[in-house]
Amino acid sequence: MTPFIEQQQLLFSVIQDSEVTMQRPAVCHLPNEDLEILNSEYGKNMIKLLRIRRDGKKHCIKEVEACVHLRLDSVNEYSQGDNSAVIPTDTMKNTVIALAKCNGIETIEQFALDICNHFISTYCHVVYVKAYIQEVPWRRLEQDGVPHVHSFIFVPEGIRFCEVEQCQNGCPLISSGIKDLKLKKTTQSGFEGFFRDKYTTLPETTDRVLSAELFCKWCYGECQDIDFDWIWGIVHECVLEAFSGPPECGEYSPSYQKTVNNIQKLILARVPQIEETEVILNNIHYFFTDLKKLGLTNEKEVLVPVETPYGSCTCVVRRKKCLEEQA
Repeated sequence: MTPFIEQQQLLFSVIQDSEVTMQRPAVCHLPNEDLEILNSEYGKNMIKLLRIRRDGKKHCIKEVEACVHLRLDSVNEYSQGDNSAVIPTDTMKNTVIALAKCNGIETIEQFALDICNHFISTYCHVVYVKAYIQEVPWRRLEQDGVPHVHSFIFVPEGIRFCEVEQCQNGCPLISSGIKDLKLKKTTQSGFEGFFRDKYTTLPETTDRVLSAELFCKWCYGECQDIDFDWIWGIVHECVLEAFSGPPECGEYSPSYQKTVNNIQKLILARVPQIEETEVILNNIHYFFTDLKKLGLTNEKEVLVPVETPYGSCTCVVRRKKCLEEQA
């Protein structure tokens, strides 16, 4: 036997001995009576479908992405491994598709209400349902001002979404929103008078590009006879108007925060059905680039976008009367 083979055998023997001495400790579980499950939701995410309604030659479409989550009246599937009460997420997916077929999708809010009502009324052991739906922004194509009967164009003017939550024997809570709405204005924006310390290097400015990606969510009060399409359109208009100001001159924004608050105040002033609104504004920086080395001047004509890092501000505003009623 060669020395090399002897060394390999000796090494293998050492490894075997170490594996015996380094056995894993036994798994230790705390008894269930010492633990409390605080939340046990489960569901199906990203259920995508296209619903086509045909009225003769004219077609109407709704393309949506839905997420549905349930909470049951027991947690036996978690604590005992007992699946007898579990509604499979595949069944949830099939239910959403079937409801789209049977009920249609007039608005995503009504569709979410249909989903919640189905699970609450069909399964007595379901105590809570949450349905989130977002709509792909298709708009009917027009040619010379004439609407096309069956052709559509993707228009990225913000993604419409909604969320409905409902408990057994409770009224549904409805919220709607806009997300991924990108806005920009090239002047009438500044930032000055901010707090400074030894780490502050940002210069003050009264003229900058204001560029942002917006998320806006609002909650309704009474949920009877709400025209969800009309309200979404009004809120969308409020966002654009408050961000930009009058078309001939604009309106000065001293900060992203003030712009957020202006948007919220205009929404609540024009839509009495809305009780609360949340706005998140992520700012996209554009930096001046020096063109002297190219033998050119740059009067803020050429700017370079910087995607990261980016600033973000959030504000939630609610009518005071709602807070007083809750108290």
